[in-house]
Amino acid sequence: MGRITAILETAHQRAQEKGLAYRGALTSVEAYELLQLAPHAKLVDVRTRAELDWVGRVGDEIDCTEIEWLTYPGMKPNPNFVAHLDQQVDKESLVLFICRSGVRSHAAAITATQAGFSACYGVLDGFEGELDGEQHRNTLSGWRAEGLPWTQG
Repeated sequence: MGRITAILETAHQRAQEKGLAYRGALTSVEAYELLQLAPHAKLVDVRTRAELDWVGRVGDEIDCTEIEWLTYPGMKPNPNFVAHLDQQVDKESLVLFICRSGVRSHAAAITATQAGFSACYGVLDGFEGELDGEQHRNTLSGWRAEGLPWTQG
């Protein structure tokens, strides 16, 4: 079995165990590896423009599309999320959703699946990961904490 298949099967099993309404759940490290191995995979960052500018972005070497799930300021749902996704991502592509900690990307993956995208995966630990004992992110898990490519806004 190839590495892509192994990662996708693990992610699918995780999603089934968690009762998720989309294809699979990935760690940030697995997502990065898939993006390296699967040329048509697409990462969709659903964080706000403010987060992208102030916290950082996925590295330029990654094929990443940025579509806000919630708009800033106000943190209101983006009424054009699916329309923007339709314009920028093929419905048959392997689509990986990432946000700060995995909450918005989870919602985006559900919505995309309902909109007909056939292979949606959420990045569980997100860009900044979970909170540590001091209520800080970027120390325990997530894209940045794992040392994956990123740039400061």
